[in-house]
Amino acid sequence: MAATTFPEYHGFPKCRAHDPPFPLLIDGRGRLSKARGLCAAASCSRMVLRYLGQLDDGEFESALQELRLTRSIWTIDLAYLMRHFGVRHRFCTQTLGVDKGYKNQSFYRKHFDTEETRVNQLFAEAKACKVLVEKCTVSVQDIQAHLAQGHVAIVLVNSGVLHCDLCSSPVKYCCFAPSGHRCFCRTPDYQGHFIVLRGYNRATGCIFYNNPAYADRMCSTSVSNFEEARTSYGTDEDILFVYLDS
Repeated sequence: MAATTFPEYHGFPKCRAHDPPFPLLIDGRGRLSKARGLCAAASCSRMVLRYLGQLDDGEFESALQELRLTRSIWTIDLAYLMRHFGVRHRFCTQTLGVDKGYKNQSFYRKHFDTEETRVNQLFAEAKACKVLVEKCTVSVQDIQAHLAQGHVAIVLVNSGVLHCDLCSSPVKYCCFAPSGHRCFCRTPDYQGHFIVLRGYNRATGCIFYNNPAYADRMCSTSVSNFEEARTSYGTDEDILFVYLDS
C-alpha cells in the first residue's frame, strides 16, 4: 500500500495508511495477540491501555480473571476494566441492562440465559463502583469532537455491515469464528464486533479505526457506513469513550 497522508485529519497523530496507530500486540508469528483467546473486546482494551501507557501483560491477565472476563465480554465489562486500571471513561448506551429482545438472536442465544443476570448486576452496581454509564444518544459529531482531542473510543458494531475502504480484500479472520470460516461478509444476522476509533477526516468524511482482526494496518470507512454499523439492532449503540488524560 502506498504511503498516504490525510489532510484535515483529526484525532491520533497523523500516520501513513499502512502504519498501525497503536503499538499493537503482535505475537511471534505476526498475528494479533488475543487475551486468553478472547475476542475483539479484550484486544481492543489492550490496544487502548497500551496507548495510554498503562498496560502490563501480567496485570491485564489478572484483571480479566478478577473481573471474570473469561467467557463472554459485554461493553459494560470493558467499562469496569477501564475503571480497574484507573482510566477515565464514559460508557454510553441505549439500554441500561440486557435487552430481552436479543434472546432469540443467534449471536446472543448461546450465553444469554447465563449472562443476563451477571450483566444486569454490573449495570445496577456501576455507580457504586465508580463506573460511568449513561443512557443517551451519541451523534457522530460528538464522536468526532472526542477524537479531535486525541482521545479514543471502543465501539460495538455489526461487523456484517462495516466495510473498510482501505483494505483491498475481504477480511480473512473473524474473532467469533475459527480462521478460514465465514466472517465479515454482509449477512442478515447480527455479528457483534469491537473496534477502536482513532481519528477522522472532516474533508472526506471518513472515520479511521483499528480492527482487531488486522494487526498491520489502519482501517477507514465512510461516516454513513460507520453509522449504519454502530446503530444496527444488537449494538444498543454502545460506545466507550476513553480519555487521553487518564
